[in-house]
Amino acid sequence: MTVTNNSQAKAPVLSASNVQDQAEDLFTASSIWFQTHWLQIIIAVAAAAVVVAGLMFLRQMGNKLCNLRPGQAGWGTVFGRAIVKTGNFFIIMVAAKLVAGYANAPREVTTTISFLFTVSAVFQAAIWAREIILGAIEHRTHSENYSGEAIGSAMGIIRLLVTFALFAIALIVVLDNLGVNVTGLVAGLGVGGIAIGLAAQGIFADLFAALAILFDRPFRRGDAITYDSSSGTVEAIGLKSTRVRAATGEERIIANRKLLDKEILNNSQRAYRRGQFKLGVVRWTPVEKMERLPDILQEVIEKCGRTFVRAGFIGFGQSSYDFDVEFDSPTAAFGDFFDARHAIGLGIIRRLNAEGIELAYSTQASFTAAALGGLIGPYPEAPPYGENAAPVAEDPETVIELKPSADRSAVDQDTTP
Repeated sequence: MTVTNNSQAKAPVLSASNVQDQAEDLFTASSIWFQTHWLQIIIAVAAAAVVVAGLMFLRQMGNKLCNLRPGQAGWGTVFGRAIVKTGNFFIIMVAAKLVAGYANAPREVTTTISFLFTVSAVFQAAIWAREIILGAIEHRTHSENYSGEAIGSAMGIIRLLVTFALFAIALIVVLDNLGVNVTGLVAGLGVGGIAIGLAAQGIFADLFAALAILFDRPFRRGDAITYDSSSGTVEAIGLKSTRVRAATGEERIIANRKLLDKEILNNSQRAYRRGQFKLGVVRWTPVEKMERLPDILQEVIEKCGRTFVRAGFIGFGQSSYDFDVEFDSPTAAFGDFFDARHAIGLGIIRRLNAEGIELAYSTQASFTAAALGGLIGPYPEAPPYGENAAPVAEDPETVIELKPSADRSAVDQDTTP
């Protein structure tokens, strides 16, 4: 019994004969085109040569733009580097694309030129985008107090991530223009990216936090910052962590992600430092003296060369009448503020002693009932204000000339444990 197989084998999509036939068609069409349109072709080639020369001249200008400020990542240098990265193949295909229509090229030739132009343009755009993105990062981070920090160690990873992302997009665009179904490829890249992101989420979180610090600039290297109960001077902003030198000498290391989650006080960016004293005077201080107390405090502060802000009565203490005084030290340096606080505090004590104004302390007063009613006070009655009162002599010791402290650090040592 003979079994006849009626099914026929399918012809291969790409075979040697098909490639040979298509090559012969392209060669034949090109030959006929050269024979019939030789003058237009010569003019088109000349125009293309001019276009190529112009694009190469622009590339040379980009190279000169990079050499204007060597070592500096300015915007001119950024765009100059991008222009220098223009490839010769892209320049040739741009020229061919511009002049192909003038010479009445056959369909086979124009299709080939369009395909090669699309491939070169997409990948050239990816190269330009990579150079501009990386140049923008360098421009942002190579400013004052940033050179040689986290960006130096992070640049390799950033370059790899940017290059992979841009060229993956370029490949998908090219395949899509060729009619290839890229849905599966996009899905595969998405799943792979999610897997990598989940596996290294801690590293990427600190990396992006470092970039956020470098771009947003909440602080710089050399700034004195305070976070939580810690204070210190920023010594380095690394890829994963930031190193802070405390006023007590130790180096504190904190992850970038955790540092950005906290409230950060940048003491170096202060326009001034404000000091405050709370004074409690005894209950038997005459009202007239308490009325003069703000003026007295202002005189002391201004004699010490600092800015008086305000002073006045703020409340009733358990055994005192409470006053508050505020003053400003005009610099961010903690040393200047510390010296001013010391001088003003001693000056207030001297002046209060000279004025006969007593500062209160925790006491209990016992009153005795008088025989005819009423109470007998524990202290003698003070004479009326101004009666038999001698004028207060100017105390030269209250005039203190404050010199700038040698310690210019802005680290807030009052909060350093």
